[in-house]
Amino acid sequence: MKTAICKVKGISPLSFSKFISIKKEEKEGENAFELRTCRERMHYDSNGNVFIPGAMFKNSISAAAKYLSMQIPGKGKSTYTKNIEAGIMCIENLNLNIHKDDVEMETLFVPSQGQRGGSKRVPKHFPKIKEWEGYVTFVIIDSIITKEVFKRHLEEAGSLIGIGRFRPRNNGYYGRFIVENIEWS
Repeated sequence: MKTAICKVKGISPLSFSKFISIKKEEKEGENAFELRTCRERMHYDSNGNVFIPGAMFKNSISAAAKYLSMQIPGKGKSTYTKNIEAGIMCIENLNLNIHKDDVEMETLFVPSQGQRGGSKRVPKHFPKIKEWEGYVTFVIIDSIITKEVFKRHLEEAGSLIGIGRFRPRNNGYYGRFIVENIEWS
């Protein structure tokens, strides 16, 4: 088992679109509801400090493994995809050291049902964090995943897959990152 503490730095803005489960108040209009609840699209702790869930990085590296389909040397056509999906955990969230009330919001005219190509559009507000960086800790359980293989997949996850709303994997350009350093233990 290896632990990789990875310093990542955003090279494009980051945005979230977490599901909002708050109910509309009586006689509250759509726009008033949107303005009141839009900050709930972010992930934040009990003190209001914004974080990136570790699961976003885990899902990004898993998607990169599917995308790359790198073959395991000496294993025929077998790829690292299953090994990375099952053999890597991201055990902590990345705290951004920014309060949810200090995050800039961007207003977009988007399909009301959240489905691409919808005919009715409404204004929605999404958080936009222009600069972000921090440390992400991964535990690599599968011994087939070497340091070099892990690094390649994480780097490709940052450039090709991304994290959050409007990431490259979903035809966007937000949520891209570079890997500045990896400390192994």
